[in-house]
Amino acid sequence: MVTQHQFQLFGLRRFFPYFCTQYLGALNDNIFKASLLVLISMTFAHEYPDKANVLNNIAAAAFIFPFFLFAATAGQLADKYPKFRLIQIIKLAEVIIAVLIGIGFYLDHFNFLLLVLFLLGTQAAFFSPVKYSILPQYLANEELTGGNGLVQMGTFVAILMGTILGGLLISLPGWGKWAISGTVLFCALAGLVFSLLIPPPSNSTQNVDLKINWEPFSQTYRTLASAIKNPLLFAAMIGISWFWLLGSVLLTQIPNFTKLFLGGGPVVMTALLTLTSLGIGVGSLLCEKLSRHREEIGLVPFGAIGLTLFTVDLGFTPIIHGDFLHHWQHWRVLIDLFLVGLFGGFYIVPLYVMLQTRSPVEIRSQVIAANNILNSLFMTLASGIAIVLLKVGLTIPQLFLVTGIANALLVTGLCRAHPEFITRFKWWLFSARQPKKS
Repeated sequence: MVTQHQFQLFGLRRFFPYFCTQYLGALNDNIFKASLLVLISMTFAHEYPDKANVLNNIAAAAFIFPFFLFAATAGQLADKYPKFRLIQIIKLAEVIIAVLIGIGFYLDHFNFLLLVLFLLGTQAAFFSPVKYSILPQYLANEELTGGNGLVQMGTFVAILMGTILGGLLISLPGWGKWAISGTVLFCALAGLVFSLLIPPPSNSTQNVDLKINWEPFSQTYRTLASAIKNPLLFAAMIGISWFWLLGSVLLTQIPNFTKLFLGGGPVVMTALLTLTSLGIGVGSLLCEKLSRHREEIGLVPFGAIGLTLFTVDLGFTPIIHGDFLHHWQHWRVLIDLFLVGLFGGFYIVPLYVMLQTRSPVEIRSQVIAANNILNSLFMTLASGIAIVLLKVGLTIPQLFLVTGIANALLVTGLCRAHPEFITRFKWWLFSARQPKKS
């Protein structure tokens, strides 16, 4: 039976255990990542700032590199074997990794913890293709936009909560490491329990004849080459990857932006991150209503317009210190970041639905894997681009301005190459006031 609105999915076994499984996984990833970055700062930042910067970059690379290395293999496995069983195996691996995290903190061995972070990134790389490719097996086409909206909302709430929890728990005097160890183990065990509650799908999409290529580099090349052959799907992947690049640029700069331009501290920084994540969550949830329960890529240009306008407006933020809430320009920053998130939700959800509905069933997970590889590449580029532009003299607001203009140029290029985006956008605008046909 098809649900009437997305929140009804929480009452169904075909969705709720899956949602909890993916939410707890994202939460765990970010708790451990954040705790490790704070630990680096607490241990090295004052006496050895250069070493702290190097270790921060190594930690980021340790988590992201497995996506380049293993995503293509993960996509093959997800196409060949039952996806719900793979999720259970992957969540069991997460429990083992959580135990290793506790061992690393007990030994107080930083290099071992970096190795465990690499393993956690590997586990995430194997989970990610299944996370999105499994949804069409459990949701009707009319439910996919709402279901993806819930998943995106959950993902960004998990990123926010994990980042905050990781920083707070590791900072607890005396027993912070044990608090992190216990929390990640609890989340991993809870995720495993929920994964065991995911029912077998009513329809099988297994490509049992698929021959696995275990050589990661050649398979990564083949996966990307195959993705390029479908121009519209490849455009969706570029659009999604660009969103993650833009988000990485904004969220990475918020701590220094808060301190240098707004005169704020950790509370203000947390408020800015919270509003951005809240905006993405609200935008993701609204997609079902705006799309009228169907795939609607016309929302992509609409979301891109808002992303551009409010990211560009951030670029004109003046330097004003003092009581944060007493300056209207600070309120403007809060509104800008919320609306960047809101329109980001409108932008990203339809692109994920597009990948799920338009990719061939027998290679759907490999299409998602190709998208994950590109996401990782763009997020890596985001760090390099930001470093270069700030090095040549741009301020953080000017970096936001450049990013907003680049967003307009990229989405304009995608829409010119694939006019269906604009055609559907026009149709969506003109039909928005029309009653939905039964």
